[in-house]
Amino acid sequence: MNESRPLRHPAEKETNLADVAQQYDRVALVLQGGGALGAYQAGVYEALAHAQCEPNWISGVSIGAINSALIAGNPPEKRIERLKAFWNTVSGRTIWAYTPEGDLYRQLRNQTSAMVAILFGQPGFFTPRTPNPWLVPAGAPGATSFYDSAPLKATLEKLVDFDLLNNGRKRFSVGAVNVQTGNFVYFDNQKQRIGPEHIMASGALPPALPPIKIEGEYYWDGGIVSNTPLQYLLDQEEELSSLVFQVDLFSSRGGLPRSMPDVLSRHKEIMFSSRTRYVTDSFRRTFALKAKLLEALKRLPADQLTPDEAAFLKDYKHAGVANIVQIVYQHKTYEGEAADYEFSGTSMKEHWAQGYEDTMRTLRHPEWLTLPAAQAAVATHDFHYEDPT
Repeated sequence: MNESRPLRHPAEKETNLADVAQQYDRVALVLQGGGALGAYQAGVYEALAHAQCEPNWISGVSIGAINSALIAGNPPEKRIERLKAFWNTVSGRTIWAYTPEGDLYRQLRNQTSAMVAILFGQPGFFTPRTPNPWLVPAGAPGATSFYDSAPLKATLEKLVDFDLLNNGRKRFSVGAVNVQTGNFVYFDNQKQRIGPEHIMASGALPPALPPIKIEGEYYWDGGIVSNTPLQYLLDQEEELSSLVFQVDLFSSRGGLPRSMPDVLSRHKEIMFSSRTRYVTDSFRRTFALKAKLLEALKRLPADQLTPDEAAFLKDYKHAGVANIVQIVYQHKTYEGEAADYEFSGTSMKEHWAQGYEDTMRTLRHPEWLTLPAAQAAVATHDFHYEDPT
């Protein structure tokens, strides 16, 4: 990657990205889970907002659900401010007054910060349970999680306008898992009213955080089944064309581990990566099969078509294409397997800045955002693997 090229604001380019985005029926921002790494997503959104490439559908899982709520639940002029308020709150604890430069010292500082999060929780997010759940009788309050997420509810109520989030002007959806059925579900503001509990359910990763009760059912973090809402988005209103910015906090690709910490880190990356290629390849195959069926049905006289075939012929000839721009956080060597619960202010600012810079580089390639040809079904672009400069 050519780091010598200076970063430029997208507004300085000849291409108007707002006009490019208007080619699509929907512009979606899809945010993966990843705990403390979620500040990277805030930086991505800040860059998109500055480029006036504003999504009209925001969907997330886990920390992605929280960031999504902070964006969809605030007017444009307050979104960055509220994202900063959240991340400054949960990363506001000062542990080190000063540490020397170098990866070794940074690794020690990160490890200490992660240990403090385990012992004391994070401000405005979660607090340790007392007594420890291992000492609590089964069925008693506090028996099924190590931390209490009540502080997160208060933070969401303070920073998110749920009336605005539910007014329908911006579509919003978050994923969670029903604890008893194991089914993945989406809470969608086009299908139900969203409250703090839906956001908390999407981020209730066991055994750290407790399941969240909604209308008599209990839900855990959606990331334990699928760490990205991409499939859900592609399955909705297939006739609409979509420009999707997918922001992943764990990369499916990585080096061969050389130590036990490497093994733990790589295991987590693989487990929580979005498998975007699998989703898009499946979507492309389905699109191709439907296209072949469409051509076959066109050869039949209209009076020989069944009602279902006639409906398919009518609906699918308007099927939309999808253009997916994937932006993936690249873990630093000193972060290790605790990166998703290491909430230091230093790391938060670093993640945010990296998200902003990666997105700015991505937006230097407006050809990536161009509406694909109808026969293309889905186009994918990956900032890191295509190495834009």
